[in-house]
Formats: sequence, C-alpha cells, structure tokens
Amino acid sequence: MSEIYEFIAPCHFGMEAVLKKEIYDLGYEVTKVQDGRVYFEGDTEAIAYANVFLRTADRVMINMGEFKAETFEDLFQGTKAIEWERFIEQDSKFNVVKAASVKSKLFSPTDIQKIMKKAMVDRLSGIYGISHFEESGTEFAIRVMINKDIVSVGLDTTGVGLHKRGYRLLTAKAPIAENLAAAIILLSPWKSDRILVDPFCGSGTFPIEAALIGCNMAPGMNRKFSAQNWHHLIESRVWKDCIEDAKERVEVPVKSDIQGYDIDPQMIEIARENARKAGVDKYIHFQTRGVDQLSHPKKYGFIMTNPPYGERLMDNDSVADIYKTLGERYKNLDSWSMYMITSYPDAETAIGKKADKNRKIYNGMLKTYLYQFMGPKPPKKNDEKRD
Repeated sequence: MSEIYEFIAPCHFGMEAVLKKEIYDLGYEVTKVQDGRVYFEGDTEAIAYANVFLRTADRVMINMGEFKAETFEDLFQGTKAIEWERFIEQDSKFNVVKAASVKSKLFSPTDIQKIMKKAMVDRLSGIYGISHFEESGTEFAIRVMINKDIVSVGLDTTGVGLHKRGYRLLTAKAPIAENLAAAIILLSPWKSDRILVDPFCGSGTFPIEAALIGCNMAPGMNRKFSAQNWHHLIESRVWKDCIEDAKERVEVPVKSDIQGYDIDPQMIEIARENARKAGVDKYIHFQTRGVDQLSHPKKYGFIMTNPPYGERLMDNDSVADIYKTLGERYKNLDSWSMYMITSYPDAETAIGKKADKNRKIYNGMLKTYLYQFMGPKPPKKNDEKRD
C-alpha cells in the first residue's frame, strides 16, 4: 500500500469552501481548513490528480511539518528535525524559495530562508555522510509560512503556480487569475446549459474558464509540474494514467452559449488566441462591443465579470460611468444573475442596486469584493412543458 501524505493546497482568501468541495469531489479527505489554505490526505497518485484537476488551488504542497519558533535557534532545530531524506536525495537541488511571516517574532524572509537551508544541509550531511552538496540532480522547492510563531513547511509539488494553465500567453493590463475566475464560476449556480457573458472580457479568462468547466476539461492536463521529475518517488506511469483519465473525462457540451465582449478589438484577438490554445475556442463567441451594447433575448443568464476600476483607469468619473452603464444594461436583462469582482468602493452605488451577497476576496495583494446579484432559478423542464 502506498504511503499517505498530508497536503496543503493554498487558494485565494475567501474561496476555501470552493476548493474544499473540489478536493472532496476528487475523492480525498479534507483534514483542516484555514484562511487561504485547505489540508487534505492522499497517496502519491493524489499529487498527480490534485495538480491536474484542481481548478481553484494555487499549488499543491506536501506538509513537511509544523512547529513553533520564536527564535532563529527554534527555527533551525525545528527544520533540522524534519525527515528531509524521505524526499531529497544526495545529489538533489533544494532551496527555500519563499518565506512569508504574519504576526510573528521572526519576520525577515531572507534570514528565515538562510537559517532553514543551513538546517537542511546540517541534517542531510549527517544522513549522507558528506559536507558538500553538488545540487546537480532533481529540484525540490520548499515554501514556508510563519503565522503567530507557528511555522508551516511545505514541499512544493507544482512548480509554476496552478493558475498558469498554459493557455494565457497574452494578457490584459490587469487580468484576473485563472484559478480565481474558476472559483467564482464554481461558487455560482451556473451550469453549461446556461448563458454566460463577460462584457469586459479582456484576455478572455472568465469565458475560457467557463468553457473548460462546461467541457469537464482538467485545467492542468496540458502543462508540466515539478513532481513529474521526482522519479524516485512517483513513477511516470502515474502521471501518464492521470492525463489519460483527464482526456477520457472531457465532454462536449450539448449546448453552449458563452460570450466575451471588449471595447478593444486587439483584446478580442488576444482572447480568441488564448481560447484556441485552451482548446475551447469553438464554445465561445468573442465580439468587439462596448458594455452599452450588452443585451440578450434569453432569460436566466449570468454576467461574470471583472470590470475596470481605479487601479486600471486614471479617471474616477470614467469608472463611475462604466458601472452606471453596466447597471442600466443589467436591469434590462430579465431574470439574469451577475457576479462582479472589483476593488471599486462605490460599485453598488454606481450600479444602482445593492448586491444580494458580497464577499471579500484578496486578488494577490489587492482587496476586492465579489458582488453577487442573484436572479431567480429557471423553471424545471416539466414546468416549461406545462406552460
């Protein structure tokens, strides 16, 4: 029986519940949920499946241990006590690539990284009986988070963050992260047979993520991960089988009405190219069109959007006008729902309607709000027949 590990999957703060459901749906047991991270258990196969299938996680790390450290000596001893030799071989390259500290006595990232590296070398020198490491072999990246003096150490299996699906080679000025767009869509009641429109689509992230979800296309099936090089721990066959499984799960949606508008024709060309790279271009209709032309004859659709705000437009009056127009167009869309993420503080006032729900989400370091304007549920198919 293969070894069971505990994994840490960080996500956007405010989207933990969405990621937790994704992990459950993959068949793994969630052990703990904290702000911006979900812990779960699985075997080596879970490393492949979590990286390939999770839409809303930032990355997947093996939980190497947690301990309290108020001094650099505590940090050194706590790091040295971790069984690094379970993963890191004599010729492996290993570094603490990221250190973050919140409300803790140890706060200098570079000092934390140096002390931890020294402790790892100290332990592995004793294990392998060498004083110098060539570091020419398999690469291992360690990420550490210190929160209220509790050190959490993760061994990164992902490499380049999971939001990098591999399709978005060209971007807008302030694009929404792919995994955040996916989380917002998964948070909503949208299904692939419902209409979805993004009137400020930029490089196409919302429509592309919706199409990937609608086709049941695993977000990581066309990219590489760090742990694919860990041949002494995970056989290549595990990755191959996982990708084959992902391909077999792809479904062509019975009907699809996903649209992306942008006033900039150049952005529409970029969005089309990104959709083509993602393999979903045939399911999305992109069009050069301003928000003032937002309309649709059908009911029960969704607006999913990341409109311009202060950080992206210099003139505050222009921003207010854009939101006012969006509010007017939304009012004319009978029975529609709108999910809008923005850091613009006067969004509801300019839209002219109070959101049914709103939640605080950190998009990188930027505090944003997800405003949810809920339309009615569509009638069940039997009701439609009776009408």
